[in-house]
Amino acid sequence: MFSYCTDPATLEGLQWLSCYLTTGKHMSMYYAFGTVLLLLAITAPTALAFGFAGASAARSTVAPFRWFGKTYIAVVRGIPDIAFFLFFVIALDQAFEYIRHRIKCPDWTEPVRQGNDFIVCTAAKLPLGNAPQWVHETYGFMLAVLTFAIVFGAFAANVLFGAMRAVPHGQLETAEAYGMSRRQTFWRVLVPQMWVYALPGLSNLWMVLIKATPLLFLLGVEDIVYWARELGGAKQPQFTDYPHPDWRMWYFGALLVFYLCFTKVSEVVLDRIMAKLTHGQATTAGERQRKAAAA
Repeated sequence: MFSYCTDPATLEGLQWLSCYLTTGKHMSMYYAFGTVLLLLAITAPTALAFGFAGASAARSTVAPFRWFGKTYIAVVRGIPDIAFFLFFVIALDQAFEYIRHRIKCPDWTEPVRQGNDFIVCTAAKLPLGNAPQWVHETYGFMLAVLTFAIVFGAFAANVLFGAMRAVPHGQLETAEAYGMSRRQTFWRVLVPQMWVYALPGLSNLWMVLIKATPLLFLLGVEDIVYWARELGGAKQPQFTDYPHPDWRMWYFGALLVFYLCFTKVSEVVLDRIMAKLTHGQATTAGERQRKAAAA
């Protein structure tokens, strides 16, 4: 906060604006941008790991694994995202608390489910009632990460499953003919080549994940959309030192610019990754590169 911001009523023009944009609530909004980026940084590899596990299970020769993988892909993809986010987080939170309740309070005699209420002992609460605020925020954020990873992991699993099937079967047969085991063929031949076929679908999924970050608000995390609505609404002089009319258009316009710039940077990076992966490959993109180099 600038030193001249002690009396906002005396400020005008750029001084008023600079003081307004450096209030505590605005700093929380700036931190929320970091929250969104952190969510993407953690969720993307986690969802990819879920997807790889789901795709591997779906093509397994062991029937229970295959059923589990295909069920995971079908069920999660078939449920609307907003319904899954609203239901699953509550169910997951209660599942964690119920397990802790059974371990920490074995002598509890009252039923946990009492009508519409879910009641566990105090020691089983997650997080504990006397825990610092940052613990509550971190717990809510990790629940959000896990939920995002499960949802987008199912879509990633479907993309990777299709990419695995797109790898020419003749190459797998050749690897086996050279004496490679099934595991060696999977890791040395199938997995390295499948990324060429998977990247277009994964690129689209990354863009969808970026656009889905406003769903953090549904999970109780104060994200940039929450702060844009909170700060942009009309403020009366009796409630704030910085009164202003409805400015939500400007705040959401700033978010529009942020997301457009972020997706544009993502497109450039993904195009370069695709060019590197397809270099020398017998794919449409690889042939296009070869012909361009020859010309």
